[in-house]
Amino acid sequence: MSEPTPDTSEEDVITKEMGTSEIEPSDTEMAEAGPSNPDPCDAEPKKAKRKTAKGRRCSCHRRRRRCHQGNFSSFATYFPRVLKQVHTGLSLSRESVNVLDSFVKDMFERIAEEAGRLAHCSRRCTIMTEDIQTAVHLLLPGELGKYAVSEASKAVTRYRTSR
Repeated sequence: MSEPTPDTSEEDVITKEMGTSEIEPSDTEMAEAGPSNPDPCDAEPKKAKRKTAKGRRCSCHRRRRRCHQGNFSSFATYFPRVLKQVHTGLSLSRESVNVLDSFVKDMFERIAEEAGRLAHCSRRCTIMTEDIQTAVHLLLPGELGKYAVSEASKAVTRYRTSR
């Protein structure tokens, strides 16, 4: 074998003596290296932080409020009242009240989420009445959405005049 020159390292001498090439690492080198890092495509992407133009976070995103389901049980108390106004003498079974309750909660959550998205897209931290009306138009099809918005507007007007 040839004498190592001063510019070759000790590892080069070892690989020449063992007969392995520099391209393929030996088994001992593989064991010392440990498990390889996963490809960047396999790793989950990191979420970008929401920042304002000045580099700070928006004050409305400091703490997110989630729905407090523990404080609010159901809409079940309101169904008999509304039914009495529309059809006197009719009643609802417990199963039908549960179905109506889950339907109302689901629609409420959908409208609130969509209105929140609309407010976020317009860079506001507060959900406005226009956001809720637009969310209802988007979620309820055709005439049903228009009718819901008009009935809600009438109800709000009646409430404000009675106060």
